Amino acid sequence: MTQPQHPYDHGADGRQIQLETHGLDVIGDADRKGTPRTLFWPWFGANVAVLGLSYGAFALGFGISFWQALAAGVLGILASFLLCGLIAVAGKRGSAPTMVLSRAAYGVRGNRLPSAVSWILTVGWETALASLATLATATVFSRLGWGGGTETKAVALLVVAALTVVGGVMGFDLIMRIQTVITVVTGVLTLVYVALVADHIHWSTVSAIPAGSPQQFIGALVFMMTGFGLGWVNAAADYSRYLPRGSSSRGVISWTTFGASAAPLLLLVFGLLLAGSSERLSEAIAADPIGALTTILPTWFLVPFALVAVLGLVGGAVLDIYSSGLALLSAGLRVPRYLAALVDGMLMIAGSIYIVFFGGAFLGEFMGFLTTLGVPIGAWCGVMLADLALRHRDYDEGDLYRPDGRYGDVPALPLVLTVGATAIGWGLVTNTAADRLSWQGYLLGPLGLGGRTGQWAYANLGVLVALALTFLATLLLGRRRVRAQEALPPSPAPAPGTYGA
Repeated sequence: MTQPQHPYDHGADGRQIQLETHGLDVIGDADRKGTPRTLFWPWFGANVAVLGLSYGAFALGFGISFWQALAAGVLGILASFLLCGLIAVAGKRGSAPTMVLSRAAYGVRGNRLPSAVSWILTVGWETALASLATLATATVFSRLGWGGGTETKAVALLVVAALTVVGGVMGFDLIMRIQTVITVVTGVLTLVYVALVADHIHWSTVSAIPAGSPQQFIGALVFMMTGFGLGWVNAAADYSRYLPRGSSSRGVISWTTFGASAAPLLLLVFGLLLAGSSERLSEAIAADPIGALTTILPTWFLVPFALVAVLGLVGGAVLDIYSSGLALLSAGLRVPRYLAALVDGMLMIAGSIYIVFFGGAFLGEFMGFLTTLGVPIGAWCGVMLADLALRHRDYDEGDLYRPDGRYGDVPALPLVLTVGATAIGWGLVTNTAADRLSWQGYLLGPLGLGGRTGQWAYANLGVLVALALTFLATLLLGRRRVRAQEALPPSPAPAPGTYGA
């Protein structure tokens, strides 16, 4: 069978784009090419969306000052994407997707639980990004007097969905080419946007925003972490698995962190200045995070802005749908990767239809989604990071697919830790803007943190607590298990057709 062109070749050999046939299988050494610096392109392209500007309004919405919001944003972005960089090391050490490598900690079938959570998170993200791209297009068309109602939204959604689904179904080769184009186009047009609206910044207004409490600062910090890196940790090794085994681990960490965080950091600073200069703009962003940014643009730049907005959001959605398909396979669905991506694409379209045509205020639902799933993903991340830190050897690739292998089938410890930490974490977060999540926060009162209306109610401590608990517990309790695994001799390669185990 002819293998697809390696994603880092960028068409240098002249071969046409092919449908990627790799699913959960291990990437052979012959297909592992490139250097860590090539990780810059997919990560930058996935995070250069102008949505990063809106996070300035989101952060200030916690009732904190510009400087507090800036500190929360910088710390949250860098720390959360550093977690991605650390987990990306597993990809070059194991050659398999992130949620397959997770089997080393959770067991072959025990890993289906975190895989299912990962799948829900990535499908949710791709749905949110597709919805935002659709709403932004409708807003631009409305301002231009070209419509903006139901018909415009329907057409915009079809275009966005088509770009996202085709990229996700075709796989790495097309994704890498798309991300390179998106990086250049959106980077240039975003700089033009910044130049055009710079005169709307009023430092006297921004600097006068009063400071908030430490609890409000922590809430903004956690939100920034869940909105950026913690939304990607479950897919962090999906792209580094194509690198040679001898690639520098420091290079993988640094290029992943730098590529993913560079654009959000710059966009956040400007977004804080814009939102802090106008309370009206900040409130509008809560309802339509991308479309609201057009209200301060000259008419002639609206179409280019629509292009940069749609491309940036599609760049993130394409990587999400690719990884969501892999997570769905790891959760137990036994179909080819491209069919799994297609299934996720249909769910994305259905979810986007609900948000665009029937949903309410975006920000409340979005924050509820991030904090609720941020807790179990944080718990998984803690287990994964500790397990990776305990290992001194590469993963045994054959046993990643064997329930009777060294990694086990359904080991109790990681599952108990994850479920327990999630239960504790949900008790320490609140989502008052999303009525369906009002049951959360049940530990804030018993632990003396003021209950669901106290000062700690909006700090969303549960995400950090879940990550810290599982990380420390796995370090303390998992060492003997990892040593026993690494003492065993290498196992045979898995037989063809067993990668869906």
